[in-house]
Amino acid sequence: MGEVAKKGWQQYMLQLQHHPLRTKAITAGVLAAISDSISQKLSGIQKLQLRRLLLKVVLLEQLTSSPWNNILFMLYYGLVVEGRTWNQIRGKIKKDYPSVQLTAWMFWPIVGWVNHQYMPLQFRVIFHSCVACCWGIFLNLRARSIMQAKG
Repeated sequence: MGEVAKKGWQQYMLQLQHHPLRTKAITAGVLAAISDSISQKLSGIQKLQLRRLLLKVVLLEQLTSSPWNNILFMLYYGLVVEGRTWNQIRGKIKKDYPSVQLTAWMFWPIVGWVNHQYMPLQFRVIFHSCVACCWGIFLNLRARSIMQAKG
């Protein structure tokens, strides 16, 4: 068992090195889920309240990784795809980011709920990835339509 734990730790450290934000967000979510599960049991709740647990995990994700993902996308799109200056990108983010993030906060919790409520475990990652692909298309089309309206 010690060898399995050692391999797991090495894999975790590798993920932390290559994908620090994602790894930390997932770690925080897992720890929040474990914490809530234990606190439910210690408080005498006989049956684990999965909805309460899911709500906390979705909330944590929406407050941590979602804002960063959208900001980084807008930075990348402005710098690399559009070739804008830093000042132009900063102005665009100030103007467009609030509506993009609000849309994300309305959209992704529903996706998370559907994923955990209705998707079989073996399809959750592919479902989330497909929806994320559609979200990426939405962001690109949104950025493109704003650029065309100005151009």
